Amino acid sequence: MPEHRFIFFFDRPFNDDFIYGPNVQGVVLSPQARHPVLYQAWFEWAVPRKLKEVQADLFFSPEGYLSLRSSVPSINVIHDINFLHHPEMLDRAHRWHFNRYFPRYAEKAKHVITVSEYSRQDILKHYNIAEDKMSVVYNGVSDAFVPINAIEKARVRSEKSNGAPYFVFVGSLHPRKNITRLIKAFDVFKTKTGLPHRLLIVGKRAFLNKEMDSAYESLAHRKDVIFTGRLEEDDMIETVASAQAMVFVPLFEGFGMPIIEAYSCGVPVIASDISALPEIAGESALLVDPLSSEAIADAMTLIAQDENRRDALGAAGKERARSFDWNLAATEIATIIRTQLG
Repeated sequence: MPEHRFIFFFDRPFNDDFIYGPNVQGVVLSPQARHPVLYQAWFEWAVPRKLKEVQADLFFSPEGYLSLRSSVPSINVIHDINFLHHPEMLDRAHRWHFNRYFPRYAEKAKHVITVSEYSRQDILKHYNIAEDKMSVVYNGVSDAFVPINAIEKARVRSEKSNGAPYFVFVGSLHPRKNITRLIKAFDVFKTKTGLPHRLLIVGKRAFLNKEMDSAYESLAHRKDVIFTGRLEEDDMIETVASAQAMVFVPLFEGFGMPIIEAYSCGVPVIASDISALPEIAGESALLVDPLSSEAIADAMTLIAQDENRRDALGAAGKERARSFDWNLAATEIATIIRTQLG
């Protein structure tokens, strides 16, 4: 949309990579919004003041938050409403904030975008908004996620798992991601098969998770479970591309980005059979009950022992990944913006 001027609002110093072209400007607004109280200060005071100053025609929010005080027309992207389904997994302040404000954000928006048909139906069911006010725009996958050759895979496995084949999980170490059952399932898999596989958990510990810690300490094969912490992008991509399979079995997900990232690398996927994941995975993954460690372990066993099935799933995933393209997503969002601007 070169005919438009874009002003990106940040709450902290930003990387110049975000300034994509000559019609893009970055602005830092205070305070840094890292708590519900600060969210309010940022969205209800800093944002409307700046929108008025720059005479904005539209406010687009990719994370769902809006300014209720601003009269500028707005479009937001609500990825999911997981906080309604699993309130126990949030602290009191965030739970209160999400439940109080997100219905109001959805009502205020001229148009709401979400990332799956599952999330669209879920939002329509719980919020009082018209069907024609909502659109689904699938996320895309970065071009950086590609298969790597056998020599590179061997190098990565040597560095990450002492040369052993491994399963990988990527995501925040949040209770919603179901890591407790995942590591228990891996323990069952190891006990039943005696195979040399390891499990790499890639992600930042952003939440206290005593249940996961307790489960880890009780594992018979905990030396084969490796918490890598957060990895830089290139390292993370190589780690995914070198895995024997991605195991992504959260209890709730509005999209499921790690699935299509693994698909793009030609890596088989084991995924939950609930929320938006069957929609995103299509028929290219092994879908399992995320509440059953035995079911997850059985899928791991099938992947580990059946090379033909691995190859078939990897090929099907690569084809499925073609459905998720950032250029297509950008075009769809641009059309919605132009429509709302009139």
